[in-house]
Amino acid sequence: MLKNLIFLSAFALLSTSCVSSKLYKELEGKYSNLKSDYDELSSSNDQEILQKKELEQQLSMLQASFEDVQSERDQLLQELAALQKKYDNLDAAYTALEQNSSKSIEQNAQKNRELLAQLEAKEQALAAENERLMRLEADMQERAQRIAELEALISAKDQAMTVLKNAISNALTAFEGKGLTIEQRDGKVYVSMENKLLFKSGSWAVGTEGKKAIQQLGKVLGENPDIAVLIEGHTDNVPYSSGGQVANNWDLSTKRATSIIAILSQNKNIKLENLTAAGRSEFAPIATNETNEGKSKNRRIEVVLTPKLDEISKLLNTN
Repeated sequence: MLKNLIFLSAFALLSTSCVSSKLYKELEGKYSNLKSDYDELSSSNDQEILQKKELEQQLSMLQASFEDVQSERDQLLQELAALQKKYDNLDAAYTALEQNSSKSIEQNAQKNRELLAQLEAKEQALAAENERLMRLEADMQERAQRIAELEALISAKDQAMTVLKNAISNALTAFEGKGLTIEQRDGKVYVSMENKLLFKSGSWAVGTEGKKAIQQLGKVLGENPDIAVLIEGHTDNVPYSSGGQVANNWDLSTKRATSIIAILSQNKNIKLENLTAAGRSEFAPIATNETNEGKSKNRRIEVVLTPKLDEISKLLNTN
C-alpha cells in the first residue's frame, strides 16, 4: 500500500516538476531499506528492554537458588558436627571397652566403621554442594554484570538522546508557540510540527517560515550523523476533495513528508541513507477530530529520531 502511494506521489511530483525523477527514485529505494532498518531498530529496542527484564528475573531466581543451597550446606554442616560428636563419643566408649569381650569390641568397631562411612558421605555431599554453590555464584555475578552493562548502555543512549533533544529545542526556539513540540519517550526524540507552520491548506509546498525551521533542524541532524530520521506526514479525517495532483489524504501526507526530506537532503552533513519518508494519512491522530483545534493538531509532520543500537544488540546476542 505504502509503496503504491509512493509511486503515485512520484508520478504527481514528476508531473508538477516539484521533485526530480532521480531524487524520487533514490528516496523510493532508500525508503524501503531504511523502513526495514527502522522496524529492526524499534524491534531491537523492545527486545533489549525485554531481555533486561528476563535477566533480572533470572538473577532473582539464581539468588533464591543460591540461598537454598546455602541453607542445605548449613544443614549438612550441622549434621556433620552432630555425627562427629557421636563418633567421638563412640570412640571414647570403644577405648573404654577395649578390655571387654571381643564381641563387644567388634560391635563398637562396626559402629565406628558405619559412622566413618556416613561422615565420608556427608563430606562428599558437602563438597558437591560447595562446588554447586560456587558455580551458581559465578553465574549470578556474570548475569549481574551483563545487566549492569546493559543498563549503562541504555542510560548512555538515553543521555545522548536528551542532549539531542536539548540541541533541537535550542535550535528551534524561534518557532515556539507556532505549532512546534519536542518530546523524548521510549528512547527516541519526537519533533512535531503542525501544518500551519509548514504548509498551506491542501498544499505540500513548504512555506518560508517552515523551511527555516526544517533547515535549523537539519543543522542539528548534520551534527549527529548516526541518528535514524523518520519523517511522517499526518492529516485530519476530512477527505481530500480538491482533486488535481493529490489523490487522497494518503497521497497528501506522503507528499508532505517527501517535501521535508527534499529540504533536509540539501544539508550535505546529513546521511541520506538515514532518512525515511512515510505517509500516515489520518490514521495516527494525537487529538480528537471532533473539534477544529484537534484537527489542527492532527495535521502535522512528525520527525522521529532513533539512536543506533548496535552495541546493545551485540551485548544481547552474547552467550
